[in-house]
Amino acid sequence: MIQIQITARRILPIVLSIFLLMATVGCSNKEVPDDGNVVPEGDVTLVIGAYSVVKDAFGELLPKFQQLWLEQTGQRVTFQESYEASGTQARAIVGGFEADVAVLAMEGDIDRISKAGFITHDWKAKHDGGMITSSIVVLGTREGNPKAIQDWTDLARDGVKVLYPNPKTSGGAQWDINAIYGAGLKISEEQTGTPSAQYAKDFLKAIHANVESLDKSGRASMAAFEYGVGDVIVTYENELRARINKGVNYDIVIPKHTIQIDNPAAVVDANVDKHGTRAVAEAFIAYLHSEEVQRLFVEHGFRSVNEVVAEETKDQFVTPEGLFDITYLGGWDKVRETLYSKKGVWYQILADI
Repeated sequence: MIQIQITARRILPIVLSIFLLMATVGCSNKEVPDDGNVVPEGDVTLVIGAYSVVKDAFGELLPKFQQLWLEQTGQRVTFQESYEASGTQARAIVGGFEADVAVLAMEGDIDRISKAGFITHDWKAKHDGGMITSSIVVLGTREGNPKAIQDWTDLARDGVKVLYPNPKTSGGAQWDINAIYGAGLKISEEQTGTPSAQYAKDFLKAIHANVESLDKSGRASMAAFEYGVGDVIVTYENELRARINKGVNYDIVIPKHTIQIDNPAAVVDANVDKHGTRAVAEAFIAYLHSEEVQRLFVEHGFRSVNEVVAEETKDQFVTPEGLFDITYLGGWDKVRETLYSKKGVWYQILADI
């Protein structure tokens, strides 16, 4: 991941100063997208379309940004928030949900919005390649790990009930599937010297045979697990760390081979220009990359994309031996074609072919 040397904390006051006049003019007397009410003179409403996993962290950081924006500009900002599965959220924005800022689980969902013409700038050109958080795919078991889960291969054992959400609706699920398929490639590469797509497909198929249900989102899958469904859940490391911090008893199993998750955020150009909210939206994106917010994300279980905070917190996280990223699978375009197209591996597995 590319890291910038100048942190967002240092540039935020500059960003706010540059955009102050624009915000004052552009955000007055505008209509709120959802209900058509006129915002009072000088106030601004920012619409956030986010994937469900960041909801708790945003519950803390949004008030902090409101206070900072008020202090810097004298303008009050309110938020309209929507939290859904990442794929659902991306489709909603393309379909007319007028989010000013998209905070999603994966690059592919932001790309979908870009290809539909709603994001027109190079959203990866600034701030950590456009990513605001990082994590890895891990396995969560019940306290004490009663099924003795140690790695991916254990998820294919008889009598082990597995949970992960539906990749058709959930970006988190696509990360899960990518992790399992990529682990199959890695294992076959270790065994033969060459990654085998057939081995990886069979590896994923064997694990999927033990899946109890395909929920709409990662949060829904976790709720089902905590209700008592399944023996092991495939999910983000940050989700389990956050639940453990709240007193929920999980054991975290980190597979030898797993994928690095990178989560993006971007201004939705078509909507901010329509609403006159570009100034506050761009400042908000910069704020998400600040050291203050990156530390808050770590408190919620994420790995930081800010090089300073990542160095500060590196001892809190384990780096698995066989960690890979999306480029190992050929990048998102290749992944979408290989796994999630109508004739892709995922749909072949669903059709049992």
